[in-house]
Amino acid sequence: MLKYVLRRIGYMIVTLFIVATFTFFLMKLMPGSPFNDQKLSPEQKQIINEKYGLNDPMPVQYMNYLKKVATGDFGVSFQYDGKSVTELILPRLGPSAEIGLYAMIIGIICGILLGVIAAVKQNTWMDYLATTFSVFAISVPSFVLAVLLQYFLTVKVQMFPVAGYEGFNYAVLPAVALSAGVTATIARYIRSEMIEVLSSDYITLAKAKGNSTSKVLFGHALRNALIPIITLIGPMTVGILTGALTIETIFGIPGLGDQFVRSIQQNDYPVIMALNLFVAFLFVAVLLVVDILYGLIDPRIRVQGGNN
Repeated sequence: MLKYVLRRIGYMIVTLFIVATFTFFLMKLMPGSPFNDQKLSPEQKQIINEKYGLNDPMPVQYMNYLKKVATGDFGVSFQYDGKSVTELILPRLGPSAEIGLYAMIIGIICGILLGVIAAVKQNTWMDYLATTFSVFAISVPSFVLAVLLQYFLTVKVQMFPVAGYEGFNYAVLPAVALSAGVTATIARYIRSEMIEVLSSDYITLAKAKGNSTSKVLFGHALRNALIPIITLIGPMTVGILTGALTIETIFGIPGLGDQFVRSIQQNDYPVIMALNLFVAFLFVAVLLVVDILYGLIDPRIRVQGGNN
């Protein structure tokens, strides 16, 4: 198991290196400059470029960037008076993580419930309703759903605050908007897996032994149907984080998404690169956890992975 985990960590490091490299050169290809202020004279721009090492040859800038990233130093922001990138990002991590956690909880619970109901009530109006909701939730972008929720539940009904982030009430609508896609995806997978599992021989045997319906559904069928859902955790987590880029802007939440949009508008390269690397790290870290969980659940995966 240790060899299996170490191999996955090695893949993780290589992936982060590739992401860091691509992000660095893509930033250099972006049009414009972070110091395009017309009030600055050419001499002042020259001094600023020297200060931030922007006049160094590209290979030198690249190596300096990799050395700093390897030590956890992402540099300083170009637009916030020399404020370090880490100091700028860390306070915004809390709101983004909280909203993402709420969205995952809502999406997983609602998705499992809808999937189970659709499977048990297959080919009934409840199944059709759950399927219709899933199609709608996947088809409608999260930012469109966010605007609709904001209009009807804040402007019209005034149940929740319109924007800002000062407590749980401010996180409800953003979390619901982000959770819609998670709910639909899990519901579809649970429905298909449950239908297959419910027709298995061991479920028939469990019923023949006199087990109650609830025990058969939740103790046998659902437990086995949940195993494939583990593989969806990684993509859904990162999907929520990337979806938050627009959601946080719509609701005025001071999170990572809001900071990312501001940094792109201002050509703040160090912040953009740090946030890209953070998203990549989150993605590969979640996949690592998924791999480990799968290896614990099914030892055959570890054996196959060790032979590759």
